[in-house]
Amino acid sequence: MKINAIEIRKGNVLEYEGKLCLVTKTELIQPGKGNAVIQVEMKDVRTGNKTQNRWRTQETVERARLDEVEMQFLFADGDGYTFMDTGSFEQYTLTADEIGDPAVFLQEGMICQVTLHEGTPLGATLPQTVTLEIVEAEPVVKGQTASSSYKPAILENGAKVMVPPHIQTGTRVVVRTEDGTYMERAKD
Repeated sequence: MKINAIEIRKGNVLEYEGKLCLVTKTELIQPGKGNAVIQVEMKDVRTGNKTQNRWRTQETVERARLDEVEMQFLFADGDGYTFMDTGSFEQYTLTADEIGDPAVFLQEGMICQVTLHEGTPLGATLPQTVTLEIVEAEPVVKGQTASSSYKPAILENGAKVMVPPHIQTGTRVVVRTEDGTYMERAKD
């Protein structure tokens, strides 16, 4: 799908020089005289290489057509994470780099949104939160105020999270998958 360069936004995926590039930053530059240009910082989806390009605002660029498909996470095998399309039962494998830091929160049977480009998986979006059990937490230190201090804890998946002092080993907590932060104690 062709769009004018002025319509490029952060998060768009463009087809540029035979590659798929994720737009990470855009800046409109209007010089004192001459035509306005848009400067775009992009990251190659496959290799991770960053590039910067400039287009005149009226130029057209090719925006990639992406599909968001609901898939179930099946299992992890080394660096590969296998998902199954819940409609067609086809299986796709993504790497840890394609999923990013949230990969540590994947749980068997979890429903995720997988981004596909012409049948090739590019990445996965996990649910916003997961509920996990604390397997190791430091004991409460007397005199600590609950409002301002947090202590480190280890979740059942091995991830570290900062929790309030009243959270003990064995407590189930809700964690944000995007950045791995504690949100609240789970309601059982």
